[in-house]
Amino acid sequence: MNRFFPAYIPGFLCQTLTLGTVLAADEAPDPSSMKVPEIYAHYCATCHGANFEGGQGGSLVDGEWKHGSSDAEIFRSIAKGNLELGMTPWEGVLSAEQMRGLVIFIQEKEKEAQAKGIQFPTPEVGKVTKTTHEDYVFEMVVEEGLKVPWSIAFLPEGSKLITEKEGRLRLVSAEGELHPEPINDTPEVLVHGQGGLLDVALHPDYGENGWIYLAFSEGKREEVEGERRPKVSAMTAVVRGRIRDHAWVDQEWIFKAEPEHYGNAGVHFGTRLVFDDKGYLYFIVGERGGLEIAQDLSHPAGKIFRLHDDGRVPEDNPFVRKEGALPGIWSYGHRNPQGMAFDPRDGMLYATEHGPRGGDELNVILKGRNYGWPVITYGMNYNGTPMTSETHRSGMEQPVTYWVPSIAACGLAFYEGEAFPRWQNQLFAGGLKQQVIRRLRLIDQEVVEEEVILKDAGRVRDVRSGPDGLLYVVLNSPDCVVRLAPARD
Repeated sequence: MNRFFPAYIPGFLCQTLTLGTVLAADEAPDPSSMKVPEIYAHYCATCHGANFEGGQGGSLVDGEWKHGSSDAEIFRSIAKGNLELGMTPWEGVLSAEQMRGLVIFIQEKEKEAQAKGIQFPTPEVGKVTKTTHEDYVFEMVVEEGLKVPWSIAFLPEGSKLITEKEGRLRLVSAEGELHPEPINDTPEVLVHGQGGLLDVALHPDYGENGWIYLAFSEGKREEVEGERRPKVSAMTAVVRGRIRDHAWVDQEWIFKAEPEHYGNAGVHFGTRLVFDDKGYLYFIVGERGGLEIAQDLSHPAGKIFRLHDDGRVPEDNPFVRKEGALPGIWSYGHRNPQGMAFDPRDGMLYATEHGPRGGDELNVILKGRNYGWPVITYGMNYNGTPMTSETHRSGMEQPVTYWVPSIAACGLAFYEGEAFPRWQNQLFAGGLKQQVIRRLRLIDQEVVEEEVILKDAGRVRDVRSGPDGLLYVVLNSPDCVVRLAPARD
């Protein structure tokens, strides 16, 4: 059983440096320079095992905790210890940030160990996959011809638009045939790192006005004499246009940042495009690797925007009258959200957001709220160094739920069809790294049930509730589009 810091040999201290009983002072390493795995190996592994399996101390990966399994309870156990049971208090030796890093590291290993014993639903084309409430058949929609598809939108006559990261907008007929040529004359896309042609969405009144919206990375790449790498300047942008005779026409800019807000980073462009029931457009700009700029209301990075369908700023946006703030901002303090959807029951807006290492979040997006990045987070740096000790701060929102280890959250949809009646109004969240779709049942904006309904079919880039009542999934590696259809007797 896991007794986090349990009844050890009386008086035994797990490689403590504070009392000098294990290492002489001149042999003691500098803990401030250690990464979290090194901290665990040096201070914790003697008692809890190199593989967290336990020894003189209990296992850290069996799911049982004597003194509580929450973030705060594990942190307290590390910090305060229990000298009567031989557990060293590590505050004073390790920083709050390092102890917070240990919490994340231990949670990662615990979840990984637990997942090894779970049989996740791994679908195969044409075969029935069983889940808790609904069984489905995995059907191929577009098997070949796509390169890094990113998003899908459904046209009224049954055809579909699919974006490819490399900058192409593709058309799939109602019969499932991929047009051999991309749509002509689409906006020039700067493919840079994670950036490219990203989301596509239709205007709510598309049948009347024909407007199609695209979100992508925009900018320029210049060769510099004497430099090995080109100079890149890129930022997330949004346009709208129409398709006529297989060509992009009537383009209008909806959002384009000022030149000083462009940067050379190849990460965290966002984005998703969604409309509410009043016709307002919401879209995401990732923080572009800039960390603190997510808190800067004069900078577009790390924000969710709300605009009229033609790009005008609504007068009731939260920062319209705040000096120095960009008036289009709806919420801020975001890292890199790549999923966004409205709950059809109450109109609440939800977004899934990439954390760093750990700490992927599901948030309710509220007017004018600060979502905390990078001041608070449930994750740490990718290289294993701690980021911050804070998970809460006054004036900053808490996620509805978060995932450690990271699922690499991407794609989000409420299921609104009738083909799966026991999935209606439930949330489906995709994950790139874990190659999953997670079903979340929400009541009063709280997760009351969560289930992996799909695993290891590919990197899940987008999830959509289709107008035919089926659940559509855009995958990378392999690059294809599939759908989940109800299993019939």
